[in-house]
Amino acid sequence: MTDLRDLYQEVIIEHTRHPRNFGELEPRTHEADGYNPLCGDKVVIQLRVEGDRVSDVRFEGEGCSISTASASLMTEAVKGRTLAEASELFERFHQLVTKQPASEPPALGKLAVMGGVRDYPVRVKCATLAWHTLRAALEGGGEVTTE
Repeated sequence: MTDLRDLYQEVIIEHTRHPRNFGELEPRTHEADGYNPLCGDKVVIQLRVEGDRVSDVRFEGEGCSISTASASLMTEAVKGRTLAEASELFERFHQLVTKQPASEPPALGKLAVMGGVRDYPVRVKCATLAWHTLRAALEGGGEVTTE
């Protein structure tokens, strides 16, 4: 268990200090804004969708380390995937951070370290903000709030 917690902390720190795919995306085809009023996290998710595939994704915003790391990991995970795969990934990630682990956790690669958030219920909204904002962007945009 200690090894998993150590890995969790290392990944969070790395993606907070050096977020992947951070900054504005031009041109973009999809966009949504997300806000967590509980802690003040704000995120903008921008995508370029070509055909049925996310060809590029970036994020902007300010937030806590969990929110930033989750957005960074999410962009790495969805880039290049089909829209259906991105939607399925959202479901598996949401299950990982909100439900007790099943005997066989969902296959999520690096994202699996975010399962540690489940132990801190107040942080789940931080971890899922970018994901809910991604879903909103894929469904036509707008603004998402965790409240």
